[in-house]
Amino acid sequence: MSRFRFVSEHHESHGIKRLCQVLGVSRSGFYAWTTRGPSTHAQRDAELAAVVTEVHSRSRRTYGSPRVHAELGRLGHRTGRKRVARLMREHGLVGAHSRRRWRTAKPNTAWAPDLVERDFNPARRDQLWAADVTQFRTDEGWLHFAGVIDLHSRRVVGWAMGTTPDADLVIDALVMAFERRRPDQRIIHHADRGAAYTSLAFGQQLERLGIAASFGSTGDAFDNAAVESTWSVLKRELAWIHGQHTWRSRDLLRSAIFDYVEGFYNTTRIKQRLGYRSPAQFEEQASA
Repeated sequence: MSRFRFVSEHHESHGIKRLCQVLGVSRSGFYAWTTRGPSTHAQRDAELAAVVTEVHSRSRRTYGSPRVHAELGRLGHRTGRKRVARLMREHGLVGAHSRRRWRTAKPNTAWAPDLVERDFNPARRDQLWAADVTQFRTDEGWLHFAGVIDLHSRRVVGWAMGTTPDADLVIDALVMAFERRRPDQRIIHHADRGAAYTSLAFGQQLERLGIAASFGSTGDAFDNAAVESTWSVLKRELAWIHGQHTWRSRDLLRSAIFDYVEGFYNTTRIKQRLGYRSPAQFEEQASA
């Protein structure tokens, strides 16, 4: 989801000015976006998605992207196979396969060493960031939340929400963190070895921003324990505040997460390890 779209969907609850400030976008840019029609690429995506859905349905939901792509070619639709795979993924279309649903371990796909070695207490802000993706259940399906945390203050400096835990989601969270903090030193970005973080696209984005990559060991949650702990707090307190573990819609959950992270956790919620100060208060006093 784009930042402008997020503002559009939640401005009635939080206000356009506040959302634009938090997301780091201009109000003039948002208003220009609202009057702009869908791009040619988006229109073509919508047309192709309808045909892809029809082809997949006619195959009795057995075709994967290669056969759907071949069928589109026979129907006269010229497009790339990767585009077809993306559209199928976005619309939850999966072909018949014999792959196991769950794997017991992740392959060693990390292309950078562990630069942290479980030392989650940097001496200053914007020295060490840690990231991970967690998920929430809704009646409409899963909502995935990708976040970037400054381990000096445990502040959530960047985040993104979406229906798929892919490279685009974690890149959006990283870019938000970088745009909001504008660090004047080289940062270490630490994550687990999930496919989104070890992807080529994410690695290229780290390189463009001048950020050093670090990965924990395979299948060891303790190597990213600081983020795991924060996500545990987020889920527990959200459920307590709103009195529910399963949400009716993704939009309601998005709004609740935004309000908790930006309106409470970062600015108000005190932590014992910070001397009973909020992350924002801790950073302000540390810089003073």
